[in-house]
Amino acid sequence: MSSAFPAHLRPPLGLIGFGAFGRLIAHHLAPHFAIQAYDPAISPVSVDDVARATLREAAGCPVVILAVPVAAIAAVVAEIGPHLPPGALVLDVGSVKVATANAMRAGLPGHVAIVATHPLFGPQSAQGGIRGLKIALCPVRGGQPRRVAAFLRRRLGLDVIVTTPEAHDRDAAAAQGLTHLIAKVMVQMEPLPTRMTTRSFDLLMQAVAMVRHDAPEVFEAIERANPYAGAVRRRFVAHAARLATDLSEAQDQEGQNREVQDADIQDQTIQDQNVQDRAVRAA
Repeated sequence: MSSAFPAHLRPPLGLIGFGAFGRLIAHHLAPHFAIQAYDPAISPVSVDDVARATLREAAGCPVVILAVPVAAIAAVVAEIGPHLPPGALVLDVGSVKVATANAMRAGLPGHVAIVATHPLFGPQSAQGGIRGLKIALCPVRGGQPRRVAAFLRRRLGLDVIVTTPEAHDRDAAAAQGLTHLIAKVMVQMEPLPTRMTTRSFDLLMQAVAMVRHDAPEVFEAIERANPYAGAVRRRFVAHAARLATDLSEAQDQEGQNREVQDADIQDQTIQDQNVQDRAVRAA
């Protein structure tokens, strides 16, 4: 991996969490930072330019990224708080922002700046690179958001959407909540057609493929930790149920119409037969 700066000139960055998304972060930030990664479960030795670190070492960096499940944010915040230097910048990359922003604001010491982010992509959708992909950026505390946004745009080529945690979660409840919900249902309906398909069905299955291998905690965070997801999910299910009812009622009506038509035909046949019988007797 070619570096944007010589190793001795790259500022240190602490990365807490080295799962699939932590590795993606390390891959793209290693040219710009000297990454010190901490994860008690996974070793980062397979990634270039990433050093294994203790929690204290990673949290002691001037920039710290929390790449942990949303459900773990509050506990991690409590662990790293005593080790954060004055003026440090802490960011998270969780799928929901109200919960993580509140946890960081409440749990981190006042001498650190906080920016909540949500990369609107994952390891699957970033396989071709991240340039041009979207990331939500929510200023929480301190004067760092503009510098962060400038770095993300200029160095990484990301499309930065500056928003609030509440606005993010409202939009994500539909954009992510519905996508993951539909994907989960379609996976449960497999096997599905693979040859006799339409272009629209192929695109739908591509969307399913992008999220089907996400960690279970990602789905849980999107559907349970987002305060707006429940309402969106209920609306979707209600509309689907109403449509299913309308279709069933239409089919029932069609069946009733066919029964009436069949009865009319039978009546007409009987009448025609009676006419013929009377004609024969008269002859």
